[in-house]
Amino acid sequence: MRPGHAANAELVKKIIEQIKKPARAQQTFAPPPSAAKDAPTPVAEADGAMDIEAIMKILPHRPPFLLVDRIAKIDGNIIIGVKNVTMNEPHFAGHFPGHPIMPGVLQLEAMAQVAGILLLKRIEQANQIAYFMSAEDVKWRKPVVPGDVLFIEIEMTKVRGRLGKAKGICKVAGEIVSEAEVTFMLRDA
Repeated sequence: MRPGHAANAELVKKIIEQIKKPARAQQTFAPPPSAAKDAPTPVAEADGAMDIEAIMKILPHRPPFLLVDRIAKIDGNIIIGVKNVTMNEPHFAGHFPGHPIMPGVLQLEAMAQVAGILLLKRIEQANQIAYFMSAEDVKWRKPVVPGDVLFIEIEMTKVRGRLGKAKGICKVAGEIVSEAEVTFMLRDA
């Protein structure tokens, strides 16, 4: 009865907090602003986008060694793959406990897998596998941790017969985290 101005003002504050609570919860699950601005816009299937099922029809790799989740775009000699790095991946148990970092060699393998997809899509021959042969000018610039979205950008620089060479760059939030030149060869499956 007759609570007074101070009590009414406190009640209104509590009501406003309750109204805003769902908006705050929604923001908690949204990607960080820097990652959202660097994420490529969804591309149409005509641009070469591929989901995980289409990737598994091309590559022989399977989880946990399949290191690309989708292809965002294929444009001529350029392909962009996406890897969502999660804490559920088995290598984080030992690399490193309490400070999980995606091993650089797995970033290199992801580059090779995406490059292999590009080469296999270009030649469109059945029963072929792209074997990773070598890596040159490999550089790891920043650690990749669980929660990061790894964008794997590959440019095919040379294709001669069954051999292919490509330059790869991995980015997180627009910053280069690793890069390399990879060479691979096609063989019958």
